[in-house]
Amino acid sequence: MKVQQRTPSIIDALIPIIFLIILLVINIQIFGTDSLAGSNQLVLVLSSAVAGSIAIFRLKIQWEALQDGIVKSISAAMSAILILFLIGSLAGTWLLSGIVPAMIYYGLKILSPEIFLVAACIISAVVSIATGSSWTTVATVGVALLGIGKALGFEEGIIAGAIISGAYFGDKMSPLSDTTNLAPAMAGTDLFTHIRYMAKTTIPSISITLILFVVIGLNYETAGSVDDVKAISDTISGKFNISGWLFLVPLAVLGMIVKKVPAIPALLAGALLGGVFALIFQPEIVVAIANDSGSYAYLGFKAVMMSLYGETAILTDNDIVNELLVTGGMAGMLNTIWLIVCAMVFGGIMEVSGMLQVLAEAVIKKVHSVGSLIASTAATCVFFNITTSDQYLAILVPGRMYADIYRKRGLKPENLSRTLEDSATVTSVLVPWNTCGATQASVLGVATLTYAPYCFFNIISPFMTILYGYLKIGIHYYEPEEELV
Repeated sequence: MKVQQRTPSIIDALIPIIFLIILLVINIQIFGTDSLAGSNQLVLVLSSAVAGSIAIFRLKIQWEALQDGIVKSISAAMSAILILFLIGSLAGTWLLSGIVPAMIYYGLKILSPEIFLVAACIISAVVSIATGSSWTTVATVGVALLGIGKALGFEEGIIAGAIISGAYFGDKMSPLSDTTNLAPAMAGTDLFTHIRYMAKTTIPSISITLILFVVIGLNYETAGSVDDVKAISDTISGKFNISGWLFLVPLAVLGMIVKKVPAIPALLAGALLGGVFALIFQPEIVVAIANDSGSYAYLGFKAVMMSLYGETAILTDNDIVNELLVTGGMAGMLNTIWLIVCAMVFGGIMEVSGMLQVLAEAVIKKVHSVGSLIASTAATCVFFNITTSDQYLAILVPGRMYADIYRKRGLKPENLSRTLEDSATVTSVLVPWNTCGATQASVLGVATLTYAPYCFFNIISPFMTILYGYLKIGIHYYEPEEELV
């Protein structure tokens, strides 16, 4: 006889969340930035076990149903996992070919410490708008900007904050972005209405961000000097054959993405082109990396393959440059992918058991005004970013939950779509165990909690949308207008 499945209570739903948060706090205190090497993953596994135990023994859910939910959740992250693998490979061949060193070399020529932070933010924003991808922007231009900033003497946390702020602004405003298409789809509006409406909160947020970076840049005492910068430039030019032709590869990748070539084939093409350019422009480095004897064809194939899948380190007589010329290749992404898989296991159990739905419904009952509705939506999105560890779920689930409520309250769907993006898209990168936070920390080599305080745009955006809600600035109503009591 089949046992009737029960509806979870608030206590049922809170137990795995509280367990997760407590263990993560303890974990980070003990392991610090090394927590991503495996301990955070095990915390998520243990939290999944707690959630699964409640689902099976108290809610009477069959293991097969939980397993299906886990598989579905992990499947939703497969695209992100493939992109991560390819970003690792691309970073390897772009280092071997001299593309990233060339970006650093020319960047040091044109960027001064006073304007660097605001310039890094603007450059990242422009590239992200063109590509529609914060991940691609951070993994390509962002890596180069991080190297330039470190060479100029800035702390890596503040450099990463400027890069990520710009990248996520562009990601939000680009019609090519998947989240920018997903949010209006969930809310029930069209893409360009969504972008135009979103600009009302996004432009003020990025403006405040740029002002903050200008002020910091003008008052920041960098550890680097002109001599240090010259030494770094000389070391790079002495080690690599620096040429403007190397920029054909990143331009080709940007062109493919602008032409709406999907990210996976575009990144694969970029990684392979990087390997070809390495063979053409950097024969001495190719031979050194291969560390073998034989024909150049044999050595070239070996070196390019090594840069695609494994760690590549190009040594010079300058310690700062040595820190810049290291990449982990595809293998360097394995800890991040491990984290993502464990996070999706937890999210899958919480969703299929109904525990996330119960928590969200409890929040909805407290809504009595436009401001509190928008604030609740934003808080729910942040909550889902923390608990499901995936920005897509943080858009999808609240979007489905709140769409009918916004409609019944007389609010047009663009109010909801903007709130989803202002809170779910941008805060995902601030959570260490979220796919975005883990990915950007891995790609840049900067711990999430190190760069998070400087991601001004990502911090300001949800507060801006809540402020607009409470002040009822630019709220779009259906006709006739229907005020909330």
